[in-house]
Amino acid sequence: MESYSLPEHIKPIAFLIKNSQIDGRLDPNYNRLKIEVEQELAKSIYPVKRIKDVLSKIQYGTSSLANTERKGVPILRMNNIQDDDLDLTDIKHIELSQKEIDNISLNKGDILFNRTNSKELVGKCVVFNESEKWVYASYIIRVVLDKTEVLPKYASYFLNARLGRLQVDCISRQIAGMTNINAEEIKSLKLIVPPIKKQEEFVAIIDEAKKKKFELKKKASDTLDSIDSYILNELGITLPEKDTRIEARMFQTTFKELSGRRFDPKLFDTYSKNLFAAVENAQYPIEPLKNLITHSAAGDWGIDEEAEVKQDQYDTCLVIRATEFDNLYNLKLENDRVRYRKIKKDKLKQLDIQPYDLLIEKSGGSPDQPVGRISLLTEDLFENNTLCYSNFIHKIRVDISRVDPSYLFCFLKTIHNIKITEIMQSQTNGIRNLIMGEYFNQSIVLPKLDKQIEIGQEANRRRFEAQRLSIVADKVLEDARAEIEQMILEP
Repeated sequence: MESYSLPEHIKPIAFLIKNSQIDGRLDPNYNRLKIEVEQELAKSIYPVKRIKDVLSKIQYGTSSLANTERKGVPILRMNNIQDDDLDLTDIKHIELSQKEIDNISLNKGDILFNRTNSKELVGKCVVFNESEKWVYASYIIRVVLDKTEVLPKYASYFLNARLGRLQVDCISRQIAGMTNINAEEIKSLKLIVPPIKKQEEFVAIIDEAKKKKFELKKKASDTLDSIDSYILNELGITLPEKDTRIEARMFQTTFKELSGRRFDPKLFDTYSKNLFAAVENAQYPIEPLKNLITHSAAGDWGIDEEAEVKQDQYDTCLVIRATEFDNLYNLKLENDRVRYRKIKKDKLKQLDIQPYDLLIEKSGGSPDQPVGRISLLTEDLFENNTLCYSNFIHKIRVDISRVDPSYLFCFLKTIHNIKITEIMQSQTNGIRNLIMGEYFNQSIVLPKLDKQIEIGQEANRRRFEAQRLSIVADKVLEDARAEIEQMILEP
């Protein structure tokens, strides 16, 4: 019997596999990547071992409820696991019995795996190296290796690099929008295991690359942080000191001031008033944002890209959501999570989306992130896509004879960063909503156009430089990983 071969036009989206190779898992992603993993690991010049072959212990964390009152012992959660590092900026505590603490307390050299997260983050791991007593949550799996066989740092670095991530992508499963990996699947992951001396050499290469990456990231962060100070200084805005004493947080207001307005203490407290006053006392004229707007429109989510419609009535558009707003830069559209939807042509004509329009996030946010982020539709975004934006976003266009859009983007981004935007929002059912009337009434500081352009250009120069430094920092680590891969695989 002749073997079947795929027609050429099908090959980009399909592959053939023997029934005997399926391993009882009818999953195209698993079976496609399994072949690639086997081919790659077959190139190893060192022994290949599964984690279960060098394993001393594997264990899930606790599902008990953590607290923010610093009661009990500190607990690591999935958001604390970053690429090869622990991020300890957001820590909770948990109250457990001594028996429970002894059972799941961490030791130096334990490897912690993120077992439930997005596809990009699930399976990420890090070596615990803290001196204090810590425990870990149920979305983390602790792995303890035989250190005479495999160094924990080497194993973690290997699994976070290409060959490790390829395996995680292969065996992980997606359920209800989240990607998962369990203890048995972690035990099946394979490591290329050089002699310990070689492992130490490889660890040193990555450690040096991480050090350089940290230095570059710090420089990028400092450059970004300088933007708000630069803009405020150029505009003559001096931010008020925040008095956190209990007596300073109590204030009085008049019934007349409350009349017709929302009953929200943040709107009337002394610090909020001082923030608004700081902007209004800038060294240049001010103008309400609404007086600068020439076009304003709410967004549209459209219908599913695969929906059967009359083609002459719809266009397929990249629909920008709040998810694509980048807190540090502008919009982040270069990923596989963007959404394409069908939008009525009549609606697109009404929205009239053009370069240098500004998008405002009007619903969304999070407990530690106010709604009201801003983005600028630059010309390059229109090169490959027809753009639209979701109903959680509002678009404005401004009078360019009075205000430079790039300057306004930078100014409003600073306003958001210094928490003025947070005063202009309400919260219902966990979702933050921007009060558009108050947002449009806010004061915009308006130097002459040439000064606006100068400020916008300098702010964006710093933003682009910070982004460049961040990209270079990531590449330093990627190059180090590629160097090691070349040293452990045959050409």
